[in-house]
Amino acid sequence: MFDLQALAFTTDTTRVSAFKMSRDVCQRVYPESGVKVPFHSASHHGETPAKIADFAKINRYHVSLVPYFLEKLKNTPDGDGNLLDHSLILYGSPLGDSNAHNHKRVPVFLAGHANGKVKGNLHVRCQDMTPMANVLLTVMHQAGMNIESIGDSTGVIAI
Repeated sequence: MFDLQALAFTTDTTRVSAFKMSRDVCQRVYPESGVKVPFHSASHHGETPAKIADFAKINRYHVSLVPYFLEKLKNTPDGDGNLLDHSLILYGSPLGDSNAHNHKRVPVFLAGHANGKVKGNLHVRCQDMTPMANVLLTVMHQAGMNIESIGDSTGVIAI
């Protein structure tokens, strides 16, 4: 799927793509992660340290796949730079604590420079209760969409 997204960007078939590594209620096992527990079952760890460790291994495995995509974009020429220079990739989770279905402190990262609109090399820790929609609104603004709000957004994030 990463190759198809990069190809679509390269051929200008699209510059927008969404890809989800796993469905939230997926019972798929990811043996490459070293864990034999299904994704969704692992996400409901019940605060048990061993189960939290298993879920972390699955998430670490998923995140370990992303550099392949980023390197592919970085190594693909595009105009005066490369596809990563001209892209803004958002990767993250819809939940901060999947065990409690908690949407607070949702972990996400952005990669790419959005045609020079995002400096990069910074870590932003948002205030508690900052809506995830603020990240999405920020991404929309960086993509040139002048919209006032999305969902429950309260503003943009300085990136």
